[in-house]
Amino acid sequence: MLNKFFRTEDDSALLVARLALGIVFLPHGLQKTLGLFGGAGFSGTMGFFTQQGLPSIIAFLVIIAESFGALGLIIGFLSRLAAFGICLNMLGAILMVHLPNGFFMNWFGTQKGEGFEYHILAIGLALVVLIGGGGKWSVDRLLLKD
Repeated sequence: MLNKFFRTEDDSALLVARLALGIVFLPHGLQKTLGLFGGAGFSGTMGFFTQQGLPSIIAFLVIIAESFGALGLIIGFLSRLAAFGICLNMLGAILMVHLPNGFFMNWFGTQKGEGFEYHILAIGLALVVLIGGGGKWSVDRLLLKD
C-alpha cells in the first residue's frame, strides 16, 4: 500500500507541476499560519473561517493543506496527500465563494469578486501530482529507492 502511495517516476514534468503548485501555495499558507504577507495568522484565519460558517476542523485542515501541504510539495514529501488537500481546498473555494462571480478573475475591478479560473489551474496541477506522484528529486522517490 505505501509503495503505491509513494511510487513515482523520475519525471521532470511531475517535478515542475509539484514545484509550481507548492511555490504558489506557500505564501498563502504563510499568510494563514504566521501572518506573513499581510495575512491574519493562525488564530485570525481560524476566526474568519469559522465566522463564515466553516466547521473548525475544516478551517484547520484548509490552513494545514495550504501551509504544510505546500512545503510537502516543494520537497516532494507526501506529494499525493498534499496535492489532494490543495485540490479539495480549491474545490471548496470555488463552491463556497467564487462560483457566483463567474469564470474570470476580477482584472479590472468590475466584478463583485474573483472568478474561479485560478482555481481550475491549481486543481489541474494538483491532479497531475495526485496521479503521477512527486516525480524527479522528490523525497517520496528517495523513500522507495532500493
